[in-house]
Amino acid sequence: MKTPFFHIALTVKDMPTFEAFYARYFGFHRARVIDLGDDAELVFLKNADDFYLEVFPPEEQRPYPMAGADGPHYPGLRHIAFQVDDVDAKLAEMGDDAQITLGPLRFEDFIPGWKTVWIKDPEGNIVEISQGYKDQPELA
Repeated sequence: MKTPFFHIALTVKDMPTFEAFYARYFGFHRARVIDLGDDAELVFLKNADDFYLEVFPPEEQRPYPMAGADGPHYPGLRHIAFQVDDVDAKLAEMGDDAQITLGPLRFEDFIPGWKTVWIKDPEGNIVEISQGYKDQPELA
């Protein structure tokens, strides 16, 4: 039985800035808003590939600083990633909003044309932007 991927849940401090960033650069739009009371909302953002971000308001302060580079190396969510046709063109489109934490790096030894960069979103989450990834033929 097929089990489709549904969403990644994130907690953010500044919903308008977060939402504008993902709408502008990755094509997300509001798909559902749930009133949680006390002026708080749970928002589902969706892009054209039916990839959802479920966005919660914070209920407590962050206990430690956000990781840099390609994300934390301890157990947990390391980063989220988007595939683009051209990493350099995406970085140019993003201008100063592309806060690079690592790269761009080429992985030509593994896949010809594979190139990746990691940036921070407005909340400090690490986002990978990659071009040229292909599945391994004998495993696909």
